[in-house]
Amino acid sequence: MLKFSWVRFLAVLKKEFIHIRRDRASLIMAIAMPLGMLLLFGYAVNTDVEHLPAVVWDQSQTADSRDFISSVRNTQYLDPDNFVSGYQQIESYLDSGKARAAVIIPPDFGKQLQGQKQATIQVLVDGSDPTVARAVMSAFQMLGLDKSLNLQSKRLESMGISGGMDLPLNIETRVWYNPDMKSRNFNIPALIGLILQNVIAMLTSFSIVREKERGTMEQLVVTPIRSLELLLGKLLPFVVIGFISLSLILTTGIFWFGVIPMGSISLLILLSTIFLFTILAIGLLISSIAKTQLQAMQMTFILILPSILLSGFVFPRETMPKLLQLMGGLLPLTYFLEIVRGIFLKGVGLDFLWQDTLALCLFAVILLAVASKKFKKNLD
Repeated sequence: MLKFSWVRFLAVLKKEFIHIRRDRASLIMAIAMPLGMLLLFGYAVNTDVEHLPAVVWDQSQTADSRDFISSVRNTQYLDPDNFVSGYQQIESYLDSGKARAAVIIPPDFGKQLQGQKQATIQVLVDGSDPTVARAVMSAFQMLGLDKSLNLQSKRLESMGISGGMDLPLNIETRVWYNPDMKSRNFNIPALIGLILQNVIAMLTSFSIVREKERGTMEQLVVTPIRSLELLLGKLLPFVVIGFISLSLILTTGIFWFGVIPMGSISLLILLSTIFLFTILAIGLLISSIAKTQLQAMQMTFILILPSILLSGFVFPRETMPKLLQLMGGLLPLTYFLEIVRGIFLKGVGLDFLWQDTLALCLFAVILLAVASKKFKKNLD
């Protein structure tokens, strides 16, 4: 029984670093892909409804109508920059997608307001995207309520009734953790886990499968090197790459997107390390099963879709059926998202994250044990 040899281990480690350095495509993918994916998804995955194009048919052409249009612009939901003079033009704008909403102000709008009567404004909303439509409708309802209260208060004052009009019920709302309610603050921390998972799992699985395809794995097997030495020598370079990717993603998220962690960065790095070893184990397991790089890529993509849909990355897990919640509980990314969002948005520590951390540790231990056993068996 051969003892663990640092000489053999360092030889494999050196070989793997040389191979990564010579494999320009993998090296570029390891460094540029995480950064590119964060920039792409950071801007693309955005559920905030802001500055949507809108069209306006102002038949009143009064100071009151212009004031209402300014109020619409100030909501920042819509940009009422396009003005038309008929329904046919409105239909053309909405059909072509050049406008997501249309505001129609009647000819007697100013007269109705000055005459202290109820004035009606028609708003047409493109409902092809329900999320956008609900946000626009909610914005107009709030705008209508605010304008109505202000007008009613002025009318009461003109009648000599001082003190304005107090509503019988006042609801004061405050938003914690993400007071601006920007989806970017919610998505960028989650992208750290998703990108780290996809890139590292793919690179790790490709590395070992490539050895099989080229026949160099058989050459390593007949040498005196032990499976543990070979395993560590193959994995450690990707640990380094994982930390480089993590550093790039964190730096870009903080300084480019302005999403600053409210909690401990050192704790975030520590728990990210546990997640990184879990993903390395997944990549190793994929490489032990796959026979070709194409199979490894297909298995990696099979992991990606459930990770996006079931981990809570996009949809809240609480609203999912119990079966899907259980399926999502089998994904390490599910627990890492709770950790990274907790640290970024809430600034919480291990006293609140210990359950997710424990689950992640169990995943790391179990997956590394299974992947190592499968890898050794293939070598034997």
